[in-house]
Amino acid sequence: MFDAVRNNKRIVQVFLALITLPFAFFGVDSYMRNGDSGSDVATIGDVKIAQQQFQQSLREQQDRLRTQLGAQFDPKLLENPEARKAILDDLINQRLLVIEAGKKKMFASNDAIRQAIGGIDAFKVDGKFSSERYEAALRAQGMTPAGFEAQLRQDLTLQQLAGAIGQSGVVSRSVADRVLALQTEKRDVLEYRLALDSYLGKVKLADDAAKKFYDENAKQFETPEQAKAEYLVLSMESIASQLAVTETEVKAWYEGHKDRYQQPEERRASHILIATEKLGKDKAKAKAEELLKEIRSNPAAFADLARKNSDDPGSASKGGDLGFFGRGAMVKAFEDTTQNLKEGEISGVVESDFGFHIIKLTGIHAAKEKPLAEVRADIEAELKKAAGSRKFAEAAEAFSNMVYEQSDSLKPVADKFKLTIQKSDWLGRQANPANGTLGNEKLLAALFSDEAVKNKRNTEAVEIATNTLVAARIADYKPKALQPFDGVKASIETLLKHKEAQVLASKDGEARLDALKKGEDKLTWGAAKSISRMDARLLPPPAAQSVFRMETGKLPSYTGVELPGAGYALYKLTKVEAGEKLDDARKQGMMKQLGNMVAQEEVQLYLAALRGRYKVEINQAALESKDK
Repeated sequence: MFDAVRNNKRIVQVFLALITLPFAFFGVDSYMRNGDSGSDVATIGDVKIAQQQFQQSLREQQDRLRTQLGAQFDPKLLENPEARKAILDDLINQRLLVIEAGKKKMFASNDAIRQAIGGIDAFKVDGKFSSERYEAALRAQGMTPAGFEAQLRQDLTLQQLAGAIGQSGVVSRSVADRVLALQTEKRDVLEYRLALDSYLGKVKLADDAAKKFYDENAKQFETPEQAKAEYLVLSMESIASQLAVTETEVKAWYEGHKDRYQQPEERRASHILIATEKLGKDKAKAKAEELLKEIRSNPAAFADLARKNSDDPGSASKGGDLGFFGRGAMVKAFEDTTQNLKEGEISGVVESDFGFHIIKLTGIHAAKEKPLAEVRADIEAELKKAAGSRKFAEAAEAFSNMVYEQSDSLKPVADKFKLTIQKSDWLGRQANPANGTLGNEKLLAALFSDEAVKNKRNTEAVEIATNTLVAARIADYKPKALQPFDGVKASIETLLKHKEAQVLASKDGEARLDALKKGEDKLTWGAAKSISRMDARLLPPPAAQSVFRMETGKLPSYTGVELPGAGYALYKLTKVEAGEKLDDARKQGMMKQLGNMVAQEEVQLYLAALRGRYKVEINQAALESKDK
């Protein structure tokens, strides 16, 4: 990892998604759509970014973080001004590149679109692209193939433009050597800690300090609104489970699809492999021929000779046994030979890419047709699934209408569709995958709406997954409430004491640092720690950054750094020396990282130039608005 990247915010904040394929799903029309200019979050020339588009991007980023962090996800991560500004900057960068790509007449080809879609695992079944899976996945996201492909074409075009810009950056050999030298440079430092705990006893809080903090930060002490829900799940599976399949239907299916129930012939073989990579081709073949002579004279010794001589680790210990296998499981030369052998027969020496084999056919399972009794359950499940798929669309429409029209209860809907009313534990407004069925953001928004909370009505039927609808209603509700002061007083006082102790530790540390720089070194330092920019694990991250900024012309030199929540630390640099020489693999890896860093910097500079070329204006009031 390059320390330069860690310490340079301008590079760290580069729009990395432009170098890769983001699939951000921001519609083509959204780039040029105009709305109420008063609520627009930003404008780039004549192009506007509406509040709705910004909120959509914010929700998409929340979804990505929720997927990555799971139960650790906190929606407040994106509620601060810095996060909102970063998301808007990304949107502006995207718009700038769209405008520039259009002017340069850059355009992703149809072949590029097909290749990109074919490479997405979510659209594959058994490793191959499936048009059915493709369309189903898009439906689940509320998209059409035409819309998705238009967005993908746009994303590929942006990738093409950003990639061309990034490739224009060239790292000179002298710069690369200097950066590598800095990364491997070794520094010996001594540490002296001023622990926070040692200052806690010196803190004296004012009598009203905790109450004042409570009053000024009331929102921090609010318990969020919560609800228990009743809900119904209508799925294709639930519909299918209620369907009956007749014996006549099962037999008709079986007779019409017998080709699916043919079990092909399987053969069982043992072998002895003499690998060419160990002995060379000539010696391996000679050894195989000698073994074959020995087997011909004593066929019963095959298994023992395989254990002693075979170079196939998977079968040697089992006397060469490979078990039963069908056509296509073995390399061609091996398969052709086994197909021509009779049971109990031993082959000659057979050459393959692995070496030389001696093969013994030990069993044959003839091709046969699976009887109806063996596949009946599979056929019934398939017929129910097919029938359920046909009936689900009809049931889904009736389900959606009924939960709306009879909105004061879920029971009539449950009775009609033979569903069980399920009950949840306490839920918050924010989506959480741990809540399973009720972890869907759209469903929770409906559940906590005024219509559902105040008027006690059913939610609309929400599609939470392909062919799965859920309707819910409030069973119990707790509005958000301010915790009593007495219940949080102790924790507030602890917080305030730690904050004051941190201030005291920092002041003491800065005073000691001034004395050290004047030559007054009377501290009892800890043992020396040898660190480099590549490996600074022995120091806290804030301290490592400070240590690598220290002057090295005259040693010892000193620095100090505040350690939030832990106190203050002083560091004494006593030795600087060149690091060990990197092997070629590590050197190439670091050179690649450096190249990527330069490419990202080129993209950032290009975007800065575009911002100067096109008039970019940000509506600060609209950016800070929390309206959805």
